[in-house]
Amino acid sequence: MGVTTDFAEVLTTVQRPGDFVTSGTIELLPPSISVDCVGRIALPLLPAQAAALIAVAEQAPYGRGPATLFDTSVRRTWQIGREHVHIGGRHWPRTLETIVTRVAENLGVADPVEAEFYKLLVYDEGSFFVGHRDTEKSPGMFATLVIVLPSESSGGELLVRHKDREVRLPLLVDDPSEAAYAAFYADCVHEVLPVTSGCRLTLVYNLLRHGPGRVPEVPDYASQRDRLVEVLQAWRADHATIAARPPQTTAPPASDDAAEPDFSDAVPEKLVYLLEHAYTQAELGFAALKGADGAAAAVLVPAAREAGCTLNLSLLTIEESGSAEYVGRYDRHRRGHDDHDDADDYEIGEDVERWITLTNWRTVDGSASPLGALPVELEEVSPPKALEELDPDEEHFEEATGNAGASFARTYRRAALVLWPADRIFAVLSQAGLSVTLPYLADLADRWEEAGADRASPLRRDAHDLAGHMIAQWPKSGWHGHYDGSESEAARMVRVLCRLDDAARIEAMLERVVAAGAYGKGDNAAVVEALALLPPRQALQAVQRIVAAMGATVFGACANLLSHLAPTHGAALRDAALLLLAGIPGDPAQRSRDLAWRRDSGVDASLVADLLSALSAIDPELAGRAVAHVLARPKPYDADGILVPAALSLAAAGTGGLAAERLRAACLAHLRVRIGEPLAAPPDWQRQSTLKCPCPRCRELAVFLADPEARTWVLRAAQDHRGHIEATIASDRCDVDTKTETRGRPYSLVCTKNQASYQRRVVQRTKDLADLAALGG
Repeated sequence: MGVTTDFAEVLTTVQRPGDFVTSGTIELLPPSISVDCVGRIALPLLPAQAAALIAVAEQAPYGRGPATLFDTSVRRTWQIGREHVHIGGRHWPRTLETIVTRVAENLGVADPVEAEFYKLLVYDEGSFFVGHRDTEKSPGMFATLVIVLPSESSGGELLVRHKDREVRLPLLVDDPSEAAYAAFYADCVHEVLPVTSGCRLTLVYNLLRHGPGRVPEVPDYASQRDRLVEVLQAWRADHATIAARPPQTTAPPASDDAAEPDFSDAVPEKLVYLLEHAYTQAELGFAALKGADGAAAAVLVPAAREAGCTLNLSLLTIEESGSAEYVGRYDRHRRGHDDHDDADDYEIGEDVERWITLTNWRTVDGSASPLGALPVELEEVSPPKALEELDPDEEHFEEATGNAGASFARTYRRAALVLWPADRIFAVLSQAGLSVTLPYLADLADRWEEAGADRASPLRRDAHDLAGHMIAQWPKSGWHGHYDGSESEAARMVRVLCRLDDAARIEAMLERVVAAGAYGKGDNAAVVEALALLPPRQALQAVQRIVAAMGATVFGACANLLSHLAPTHGAALRDAALLLLAGIPGDPAQRSRDLAWRRDSGVDASLVADLLSALSAIDPELAGRAVAHVLARPKPYDADGILVPAALSLAAAGTGGLAAERLRAACLAHLRVRIGEPLAAPPDWQRQSTLKCPCPRCRELAVFLADPEARTWVLRAAQDHRGHIEATIASDRCDVDTKTETRGRPYSLVCTKNQASYQRRVVQRTKDLADLAALGG
């Protein structure tokens, strides 16, 4: 059996709810309280009446065995016996009943419980009571209830201990319309810390059980707790074993007809135990857990602590959506049918999408949690099939429309106890994704630098640990580089690792993330910075891995990377250069690779410039092979769009060597041929008329273009014919301006010849002369 099964089997034996202590506050309609010789007491308690109560009270004793002793070094409190205190008021019985019902449930007592008033205590400044146990004062007594009435004071916290647990209760209320209460089993050691200011007025009750059988005792789940500790420690050990294994660099091949995954032997990152009762976001908290949920939490809190695990409470949400099919027996427009189709009228299709997340985290001690939304894997749910038995909280069906079929959406919400090994918090955090972990890692680096950048600092160790989990869980599918040349998330990660000077994680990042697909040209500045922090041998190996893996996909990015590294590494990069040159675009034998490579920005001037600049610094012979390849393929490597700008870039940078000179010579020859062509304005109105379309209207246009005398042609025709002529003029770049005249029907398209081709040649001649001069021609 797996950990999720073992874990659930232990918790399901914890059926009786309850803990050794419970507390809370309640809205108070002030009772009528009067004390003999003092009179009616006002609430909140006034200082003058506090003094009057102390004047008629007696020093509270304490018991030691059968003896009753007075010692202000052990107990300094004032008490007034119940025979002198009179409590009434129309609302008080109901208020007391509500308190007793709450504490009985939270203490795990199912039988009727009676609250027997015992005495009134006054704690003035300096009052306290050292640790002690209450004695049984009445038959059936099993616990003590204290109710703190509205009064201004500070200090005086109540400490309650049972075995190895201790609970600290302030029992203070700021609102005068509320009272605080606490109840605990009589055999629990409890202590009242000194009151530091003001005066506290407390009613003490004995809680009695008159049902059959023995008096209730503190629920003792020692065997279950010990078993939980064993299960959780074994789980942690399994994680430690897996962490010690060498990383797997290749994933096993996936099978198209793989069976449903078996999670029985999996080691889940966290455990998600669904609770029985429903809770809203507002009431979610450990103190508000009901029935068996509270019992499970009470056992699990100390077990998790002993086993070194972190325990939280969270809301689990399941969202499902997909296709549906209408299967209703009657026409949906039948009489009485409303606009909302019944779920019974639909069947769920096969293409169902499902998202399971945890949100609204609550810690055991009530402190804030840094966790956001975390995904849930099926192997983490305990018991393993708990999600199969849920009923949806919301369910909606949409009927088919003209553009889409019927669909459905369902939402499930449940509270869950969530655990993970405390030393694997960053593995759990990594499940939230890069949008959470990248800022968190950067914040760790910020705090580490602000604290002095000590390499032995816990902050750096935390960053190293988190980075390892991020690398292991980095998204493996899809394209993660950026088309626009901006930095990817991988580059942002690399930059933070550079700040931390974490060579081990840098090398892993370059090998397992960058070389695995999370790479684009905009990442090269970060990659170069990272390579500089690695030993030379590891740096060269990392470059080869990147080029070998990514050359076919982002050739331009790899060429740019080598251009950055070549000036300092030179011939040491020859193996990487050979790998890159083997995949150079434009080779007919590499057409399939070119298609993959075009996910990059395509063949452009920067690619050629980077390639020749890099190869000339690494091995001039390779640069010569590259420029010969480029010059022999004018179709992908257009002279005006790619070669001339590349030659200008190399000339301005003074790089590229003999290969750049050869490219320069070819570009100069190209420019001189075109500059040598005659350039004059057309002598008449005849224009080029090699039109592709043979339709009658386009034949009329061709005649008009060939006529040296005609400058204007008016086509009076329907809109589709006019639009077709305008499209032909635009696509064939005819020297014609068009304008639609809206007088009469049908409208007229007025076509007027211009000198656009000549003007383009003038602009090109000006640019050619400037480029010729820039290239030294």
